[in-house]
Amino acid sequence: MTVGLTTLDPDPVVNGPCLEFKSRATGRPMLSLFVDSPTAEEFNAFVDALRQQMTGDGVDSGSGSAGLAGNSYEEPPAFAEPGQDRLGHIREFADADKIAGAVAMLEKYGVAEEVKPFIDALEALGREPKNEACMVQALQAFDDLGIRQGAVLTYAPYISILLAGKPY
Repeated sequence: MTVGLTTLDPDPVVNGPCLEFKSRATGRPMLSLFVDSPTAEEFNAFVDALRQQMTGDGVDSGSGSAGLAGNSYEEPPAFAEPGQDRLGHIREFADADKIAGAVAMLEKYGVAEEVKPFIDALEALGREPKNEACMVQALQAFDDLGIRQGAVLTYAPYISILLAGKPY
């Protein structure tokens, strides 16, 4: 069976003794590898090379322990404080005009009253897109939305880019 690497999710999942790459479309395992076979170093180098091919990165991860840093089989990095990684996304993608557009979309589709604290936080962030306190306030307000997060992301898709970075 031939599998195009671009059809695989570049973030593998450990399933027992195997590392599985799943289909982006169906979520089913398409490629399974026995972990650390033949050796941990060769395995990690191979997985890194596969992931580079899947994502189109031409970056050489090198060999040895430096090459293992990006392997998703290992634990994710610990951030200084909760939400710190999400603040980086907001710093990079905060745009006053797009934030105003997201607020307008939420108001247009009638969910503004249900998510009023989040809209207030977004408007503050729109006025000061580089203010870290406004970023934290917007993140907290979004987290407090609970099930209403789905409506916000449906009617204002820019919010997902703002909070999670580039979608592809």
